[in-house]
Amino acid sequence: MADAASRLRKLAEQLLGAPLRVRIRAWDGSQDGPPGAPALVVRNRRALRRLLFKPGELGLARAWVSGDLDIEGDLYAVLEVMAGPVWERGEDARGLAEALRDPEVRAAVRELLRLAGPPIPPAPPREEVRRRRHLHTRHSDRRAISHHYDVGNDFYELVLGPSMVYSCAYWQDGGTLESAQRDKLELVCAKLGLTEGQRLLDVGCGWGSMAIHAAREHGVRVVGVTLSQEQAAYARKRVADEGLTDRVEIRVQDYRDVTDGPYDAISSIGMAEHVGAEGYLDYARDLYALLKPGGRLLNHQIARRPQRDESSYEVDPFIDAYVFPDGELAPIGTTVTQLERAGFEVRDVESIREHYARTLRQWVIRLEAGRDRAMRLTSPGRTRVWLLYMAASALAFERNRIGVNQVLAVRTPGSGACGLPLRTRTWNT
Repeated sequence: MADAASRLRKLAEQLLGAPLRVRIRAWDGSQDGPPGAPALVVRNRRALRRLLFKPGELGLARAWVSGDLDIEGDLYAVLEVMAGPVWERGEDARGLAEALRDPEVRAAVRELLRLAGPPIPPAPPREEVRRRRHLHTRHSDRRAISHHYDVGNDFYELVLGPSMVYSCAYWQDGGTLESAQRDKLELVCAKLGLTEGQRLLDVGCGWGSMAIHAAREHGVRVVGVTLSQEQAAYARKRVADEGLTDRVEIRVQDYRDVTDGPYDAISSIGMAEHVGAEGYLDYARDLYALLKPGGRLLNHQIARRPQRDESSYEVDPFIDAYVFPDGELAPIGTTVTQLERAGFEVRDVESIREHYARTLRQWVIRLEAGRDRAMRLTSPGRTRVWLLYMAASALAFERNRIGVNQVLAVRTPGSGACGLPLRTRTWNT
């Protein structure tokens, strides 16, 4: 058989209901599609079996992570073609059930079955995390954080660069990734109104960048907490190298176990996505209790778009299985409501969605440039997970499918005086 590519292209167009704007190159050496267009490479029949046994996003992810599917040319262009119908259609299972009512689609699936070979489900790649439900116990959260962050500090240095900031940068005209990350940290400090001698709690402190910046530039005393042993070791060395051990303490500790409040301010940057919907109100209440009256919280968090039926919402299967086990996104309205239910007064909400798309594209450039080294530092599968995750996320931010917001909330005292200027948008950055 030397025409697998043309048969696959025809089948894909039947299933997608639209012309395929990429080439297909198949395991038998055949190619079909627009000359010069980026190519989806189907390296073997096992890739088809992965798609058939797990239709939709998870099947595509398994085929990509295992190397059964590959991309030649513009990664973003192929992702737009492959992921677009999933995004527009909604949840895979419901979309597939509706599509299978079409006799042509059923015929296409039967043809795929013939092309795929023996009907044996391939084992998932070893990078996949499998569990039955979201627990969000201290043990399960520690294990989930370790899966994502304890893959090697050298790997994260390659992707993130010297700033070692793993969250959305704040871009100015002509800025570099490093300057944009510095500007983001300074923006957080400005919103928190940090002054010398204050105490700051940095929840989910990562590799210590926020803690170091706040202590060095604003003279505050910082406690940073993380569940990652590797992050903590790296952050402590950075703190020592900066000569800030008298101002910065890095702990391997669950934020729920912090008892040495009150703090003047709390920063939570890219951490709340790990909390989970059921535990979010408790998260907000815990942070509220750790602040002194008048203290400020800066909550920097990715948000998803609300759905018509929130009860049917399910987490992204690829992200849950390969990237952020037990991670959950909430609409910004839900986040604001939960913070205020906990007692906070929300004073400012700033969307920086486009900034995250640009940040992710910079990380992808760095990872692609260092791809061979990344595979040596982790594994080929893990490197492919991060490429797919970051590139697809960049597109999702650009297309307004997800967003990211900085929410400034205050533990306003009974007097009603929160200490903020009347014009809160006059941040000095």
